[in-house]
Amino acid sequence: MLPEPLLEIKQLKKFYDIKTGWFQPKQQVKAVDDVSFTVYKGETFGLVGESGCGKSTTGRAILRLQEMTSGEIWFQGENIAGLSYEKMRKLRRKMQMVFQDPYASLNPKKTILQILTEPLRVHGLYSQEERVKKAIEILEIVGLSEYHLHSYPHEFSGGQRQRIGIAKAVILQPELIIADEPVSALDVSIQSQVINLLLKLQRDFQLTYVFISHDLGVVRHITDRVGVMYLGKLVELAQTEDIFTDPKHPYTKALLSAVPITHPDEEKDRVILAGDVPSPLNPPQGCTFHPRCPDCMMICKTEKPPVIDLGNHVVACHMYST
Repeated sequence: MLPEPLLEIKQLKKFYDIKTGWFQPKQQVKAVDDVSFTVYKGETFGLVGESGCGKSTTGRAILRLQEMTSGEIWFQGENIAGLSYEKMRKLRRKMQMVFQDPYASLNPKKTILQILTEPLRVHGLYSQEERVKKAIEILEIVGLSEYHLHSYPHEFSGGQRQRIGIAKAVILQPELIIADEPVSALDVSIQSQVINLLLKLQRDFQLTYVFISHDLGVVRHITDRVGVMYLGKLVELAQTEDIFTDPKHPYTKALLSAVPITHPDEEKDRVILAGDVPSPLNPPQGCTFHPRCPDCMMICKTEKPPVIDLGNHVVACHMYST
């Protein structure tokens, strides 16, 4: 029996208007195009794909840091897509984000104490004395100490800054955290520490994660289910182990074949994709992956693939519709 759905994304679209000239027709970049998935309470849901596939835009649209073009975002049974600014501001206490760049996500002019207590102050939580206590508590939880309260972000390493960014997200005790490439800017040795910290916080605070990454090794370690995105569309969704052991979509197979082999006796067939990722300004007709697909059929060039439920997989591919 599946746990309770915490987040439901239905037909989410985010298009950007592009001006190409005075007498040229207006064009649109389809950054996210008709994406739907559900995130269950307590799980870690991964979003993977090449750079520019729309996974980070999806994460920001969920929190309405970028307003979506159309679609529905259901959080705890409420469609938050049409909420006013004030109602959305109050709701963000339950929905937080950990950003990719630990150098840009912290205000360089504020001390760590000011950075950590600001969310509590904005939401009117606790007295000033209690806020300081909360800041000390969360610093110790993420592996820092009271000694760091009056330091500034530039005095910390990248790993320490990311710990502070995580502390800022967790201090409000949210239900959902969008983690956008939270370890990609860190050294490999520090990555494992931050991943273990995220797993510990999930257990201790009953957190739910949407984990956005292009590092498939990290995704396999931390996630329960994975959605694979290509050119703004979700092309495959399944349990993490099913994705890694029995991928269905040709794009997923190509992604997994590019993961480096760690064992000297292991062999793996490398899938080399033809060409480059098409421009989102002018995506191909039919299946957007068909110009690069080694299994392309005639129908792929003219018709969009249906979303097929294979029981343990959901995949958008014509190979499974016949």
